[in-house]
Order: sequence, then C-alpha cells, then structure tokens
Amino acid sequence: MFRLLFGLGVVVVILTVYAVVDCALFDRNRIRGVPRWAWILMIILLPVLGAVLWLVIGRGRRSNTANPGGRVTRSMAPDDDPDFLRGLDRVKDQDQRIRDLEQELADFDKMDPPADEAPRPGTAGVDPKKTEPGEGDQPGRRDA
Repeated sequence: MFRLLFGLGVVVVILTVYAVVDCALFDRNRIRGVPRWAWILMIILLPVLGAVLWLVIGRGRRSNTANPGGRVTRSMAPDDDPDFLRGLDRVKDQDQRIRDLEQELADFDKMDPPADEAPRPGTAGVDPKKTEPGEGDQPGRRDA
C-alpha cells in the first residue's frame, strides 16, 4: 500500500512541476481564461485538479498567423490561387531575362578572335612571326 501511495505521490509531483513549468514558459498570447499568475497559483494550490485544468482549458491552441480570425479556410488548387499565378509572371520574366543574357554571351563569343590568333599578354604591337623566341616579352632576355 505504501508503495502505491508513494508512486501516486511521485506522479502528482511530476505532473504539478510539469504544469507549472509549462505555464511559466507558455506564450502569453495563447493562455486562455485567467492570467498566467492565476494559473500558476491554481496549479500549486490544487495540484492534480489545477494541472488538469491548465492542460485542458488554459493552454490555447496555436493560432494561425495567416488566418488571424481563426476561421477554417479551404485550400485551393494552384491554378485558383492569385498569388501563385502572379508568381508565374515573375518566372516568365526571369526566364526571358536568362535567355537574353545567354544570347548576349553568345554574341560576345562570336566577337572574340580565335584562340590561335589571340595576342599574348605583354606582346602588344609585336608581330610573333618576326621575333625570335623569348623576344618581345622582356627585352634582352632569352629563354633557353
């Protein structure tokens, strides 16, 4: 018998501590009924009944920030949602902008000279066919 009463006492203490901590840390805007201090006082003075009342009544449901009135709304298909449809226009504009940029890059590639005729850095104005190896980059220097 003593073990049973001791076990119930431990359960009551755990439930009370849980309810007090939960009430103390719970979002102030979601507490229903009475203020937080009154709930904590009720949980401590009426250990089992206060904790059960807190868990059943005092804890408010999470409010939907997109639906502040608390009304249940029906979800709609993407083709019925005006926000989704407006977003498609942005995607089309972005796709067109990407195509335009790719076309500009392709035009720049056509303007570049072939790689075998491209001048080397530091050889501006020097004809590579008339100079010996090592000349033109740095005067007086010969590479071995």
